[in-house]
Amino acid sequence: MSEYVQVQVAVDERAKAAELAASAVRARLAACVQIVGPVTSVFRWKGEVETAEEYLLLIKTTQERSGELSEHIRRAHPYETPEIILLPVEGGLPAYLRWIDEETSPDPEGQERATGG
Repeated sequence: MSEYVQVQVAVDERAKAAELAASAVRARLAACVQIVGPVTSVFRWKGEVETAEEYLLLIKTTQERSGELSEHIRRAHPYETPEIILLPVEGGLPAYLRWIDEETSPDPEGQERATGG
């Protein structure tokens, strides 16, 4: 199993995407979140084919923090069934991967930062 994952999340508003990104980084559940979009999503929901404009969040974190991150997103996300997909990172620049470790580890005092949302 990879030590690092990229978590993919879609949301319908840019402001909500920015809020989710900032709260995950503040809580040290993510080292970095890239917001892409808008993108057009076509999907089946409750028996109907839907089309929506969404913003895609690409979240870099550790496998260890991914469960807490997923729960954080689920609680803060406006959708009934949010997209939360974990993709393993099979490699990367060692300095970047160390940076992910540093930015997702607890504060020096051992306390997590407030989630802010």
